Amino acid sequence: MQHPRPSEVNSPHWAALDSIPAVSEPARAVAAVLVPLYLDHDGIVRVIMTKRPDNMRTHPGDVVFPGGRLEEGESAPQAAIREACEEVGLPPESVTVVGGLAPVTTRDPGNLIVPVVARVIRPDTLIPQPEEVEVILEPSIDELLDDARWHVSEWFGNNLWFFDFPEATLWGATAFMVRQLLEYFRTPEA
Repeated sequence: MQHPRPSEVNSPHWAALDSIPAVSEPARAVAAVLVPLYLDHDGIVRVIMTKRPDNMRTHPGDVVFPGGRLEEGESAPQAAIREACEEVGLPPESVTVVGGLAPVTTRDPGNLIVPVVARVIRPDTLIPQPEEVEVILEPSIDELLDDARWHVSEWFGNNLWFFDFPEATLWGATAFMVRQLLEYFRTPEA
């Protein structure tokens, strides 16, 4: 079992998460994703995301958070943690749920997803499940806060946010979740 370093537990970096509301559990939710945040060895807050393989039946090649369908009787946090364990090898005991972002839909409006925000202790090695994960991405919050790296484009009559990684582009529902998350890390102008 991994034990957190003291700096991971009481870091001032986590203060940004204090105002995140509790996880929302709407009755019509069908899926949950884990928004796993950790402090790297330099004290930088990073988030774990994945790029789906290009041959996936749904959302091929998309940058997403680990997650999937809710199983019978499962809460959103339980589903999100289970899926993160399956997809990237994140040990469930390393996850501390801190709250949730507003549920969002994908291209299918009936597909309501609950984002579960968690502090995690990153294991030395993350193990991608090859059927669902082509690449694991671990951008820093500071990189994601760089508005110069984001752009808005029209997609089927909607203006959507896009963020380019060398491996793939973050967009759609996941980009919307990331933009929500970033609001908690933005410091007010003096």
